Amino acid sequence: MAEIRLDNVVKKFGNVTAINNVSFEIEDREFLVMLGPSGCGKTTTLRSIAGLEHPQEGDIFIGPRRVNTLAPADRDIAFVFQFYALYPHLSVQNNIAFPLKAAKVEPTEIKKRVINVAQMLRIEHILDRKPSVLSGGEMQRVAIGRSMVRRPKAFLMDEPMSNLDAKLRVDMRSELKSLQQQLGTTTVYVTHDQVEAMSMADRIAIMDKGQLQQIGKPTDVYNWPKNLFVAGFMGNPAMNLLPCCFESASQQLKIEHTNFAIKLTRNHLDLIRPSISENLVFGIRPEHISLSTTSIASGLKAKVHLVEPLGSANIVDIVLGQVSADKFVLLRVRTHPSIVPKSGETVWIQIDPKKIHIFDRSTTLVLSETA
Repeated sequence: MAEIRLDNVVKKFGNVTAINNVSFEIEDREFLVMLGPSGCGKTTTLRSIAGLEHPQEGDIFIGPRRVNTLAPADRDIAFVFQFYALYPHLSVQNNIAFPLKAAKVEPTEIKKRVINVAQMLRIEHILDRKPSVLSGGEMQRVAIGRSMVRRPKAFLMDEPMSNLDAKLRVDMRSELKSLQQQLGTTTVYVTHDQVEAMSMADRIAIMDKGQLQQIGKPTDVYNWPKNLFVAGFMGNPAMNLLPCCFESASQQLKIEHTNFAIKLTRNHLDLIRPSISENLVFGIRPEHISLSTTSIASGLKAKVHLVEPLGSANIVDIVLGQVSADKFVLLRVRTHPSIVPKSGETVWIQIDPKKIHIFDRSTTLVLSETA
């Protein structure tokens, strides 16, 4: 097992910077998920750790060794690709055993390791089958088994569940997390799926445009986003982010293109006053807004635009104002399934002041997390 460290890594493809001065450390036995949209640089970062890409600047360490100049085969890592890359002419048993045979491991040891891995992955019954007759979940297990059998210092996984159906992905998330905890192998896992990241990771590294935006525990990056990108990317539905300005006379946030003003706590006010920018962004997650179909004295009155029933909850779009004839200022609210207002109905909402986030519009950085 080993820790992995990146120091100021830069990778360019021509004039395009895929990784822009990225630095972070992955602890020994940690499960780190690299999360971000397509083209953000997460896979290029993973491939750089593996030695499949070569950064122009910076250093990469696996354990105490600087590995920049080492070939992939000499880094003692195992890579699980998005496409499982199984040998179609080999049985499951021989696919799993292939890296050990290439390393000239003794046949008795190979058999022992293959059986052990097959038992852990619950695929003993398919060892004699060829990949062409396997399901997606079975092929994924074989690909993981081929990596496990080598007993590497680290696993690198590039969206290994993206080809599975929704139900199988749910099952495999828990299986893979349990397996990683059982093996205790340092794991770097790339995905664009935030549910995978939140449910499996010890920590999440969020990337955008080749830069590391935030790294931390899943609950930390969700509850305390450091900038507008993280706030808008994490969560489904995402955080409500509305342009606003601070009114010093009323000590409130005025939401642009609306008649709504948000009262702030003392902690929020203390954070806003030193700010030189009056152009701010108000943020609140849908689950931190309560909605009532009956009048509330302290509530904000608004109309329902659209309701999305999800079974376990409803997502209600509330109209706060109008920018143009066809563009509304909307606030998304997550409600209990029993609360099902109709489109056009008047409702009253209350915002939890302790859950408000305020961002500087010019820098995109957070001014306050929670007061």
